[in-house]
Amino acid sequence: MLNVRPFYFAFALCLLLVSAGHATLFSQTPPLLRWAGDAEGGAPFVEADPADPSRVIGFDVEVAGLIAAGLGRAPRFVEVAFASIDQSIARGDADIGLSGIEDTPTRRTGYAVTLPYYQFREVLSVRSADSERFRTLAALRGRRVGTLTGTIAYDILLAAERDLGIVAVSYEDDVHPYSDLLIGRLDAVLLDNVLAERRRRTTPGFVTHPEAVAVSHYVGVLARGNEGLRDRIDQILREAMKDGRLEAIYRRWKIWNADQSELFSKVLSGAPIPPVTGYQIDSTATLPKWEATRRYLPSLLRAATITLVLSCGAMLVAVSLGVAIATGRIYGSRVVQLMLTGYVELIRGTPLLLQLFVLYYGIAAAVRLPAFLAALLGLALNYAAYESEIYRGALLAVPVGQLEASRTLGFSEFQTLRLIRGPQAFRIALAPMTNDFVALLKDSSLVSVLTVVELIKQTQIFATNLGSWVIPGAICAALYLVMSLPLAALARALERRLRIAGN
Repeated sequence: MLNVRPFYFAFALCLLLVSAGHATLFSQTPPLLRWAGDAEGGAPFVEADPADPSRVIGFDVEVAGLIAAGLGRAPRFVEVAFASIDQSIARGDADIGLSGIEDTPTRRTGYAVTLPYYQFREVLSVRSADSERFRTLAALRGRRVGTLTGTIAYDILLAAERDLGIVAVSYEDDVHPYSDLLIGRLDAVLLDNVLAERRRRTTPGFVTHPEAVAVSHYVGVLARGNEGLRDRIDQILREAMKDGRLEAIYRRWKIWNADQSELFSKVLSGAPIPPVTGYQIDSTATLPKWEATRRYLPSLLRAATITLVLSCGAMLVAVSLGVAIATGRIYGSRVVQLMLTGYVELIRGTPLLLQLFVLYYGIAAAVRLPAFLAALLGLALNYAAYESEIYRGALLAVPVGQLEASRTLGFSEFQTLRLIRGPQAFRIALAPMTNDFVALLKDSSLVSVLTVVELIKQTQIFATNLGSWVIPGAICAALYLVMSLPLAALARALERRLRIAGN
């Protein structure tokens, strides 16, 4: 009989060796420090390496590496949209957020925030020809001033809008504020000096005043409950300030200045450092949530009104154009049909967001459309293509026999369309038209990229300042339902009336 014991012994020995090898391998792999940042246009904080786009570079990348080394971990970058970094950290997607994250009362209240590791100044940039006229916010009364949404600069502009009559204009990136400044859509831009200096090197035609409107700092943000890790990171940053490693990083990225010496001295001496100095801004984070909601509710209602007016206007234009396109594709000449088909396929084959960018920024050198008008036209032209397909299908669904009967009775093509084909097609198209309007109501949130502050954008601003999406999200959803449900009820009532009339 075959003795299987040696076989089992050899198999067990192999398993033991493999397990030991894996244990050795894992013991040699350091734990990870997952840090969140946004590499999309994030220089000099975080950006894709031009030599190897799979890597990221930037001074915050080096700060993350410095912290990871001090913790005995390996840094692992996690790409997160800048506006979502706080929420991503709270969810546990990463251990720390580092991407030019500003020190705000909201973050200090709702998160475990590191000590400030870089000091920046909020500075005004104006066209070179206006450098003497517009040196302060007070001088910009009644003027349009742009900045990034969800930043300290935006909070300052909102306060200045109330106190000085400035028109605050919010952007999703730090490129278009300066391009709009140069072509006259803005009179000034308020942003931190790091971003202003970077843009000045690539975009001539404006000057940045060195005087600070306000002073704040960049910090790392960790989730509540991670105070132990935060304290260890603070110690690593203090040591890097003492031995010059942080200064070396900043000098490599050409962002070292006297402000950092001042900050390092305060940090190492233990002096209290307020989140913002130089301009008084309202802090929603210090208010009870329901009081903050009460204060923000008028802004949300105004934004909902903008959303509704924009959507209704765009839908009216889309329906008119859609009817014209559908009619032209059925009754027009061969050339007209080809042109209209090309338009429909072009619009349906490209993203709405791209179309909005082209309308507002792409043709700005020739035609400077106001933001609201560009948003309305962009939505209308996009939805006209989809509406035309609904109407074309509805027109083609009318039985051919009825059309032939109308011709036999001597009706012209226009009379047939107006009296027979059109009314029946309208009944067929009504339900999908209603669906499209509800979809347009929601797609209107995309126009925030054109500086139109509609409902979703205002909700995002509220949530950022409050430090939570629960209450803002619930109010936003309720407002969308209030706007869309009556429309659906009206459409159903109209369908019933048409069905009764048809019978």
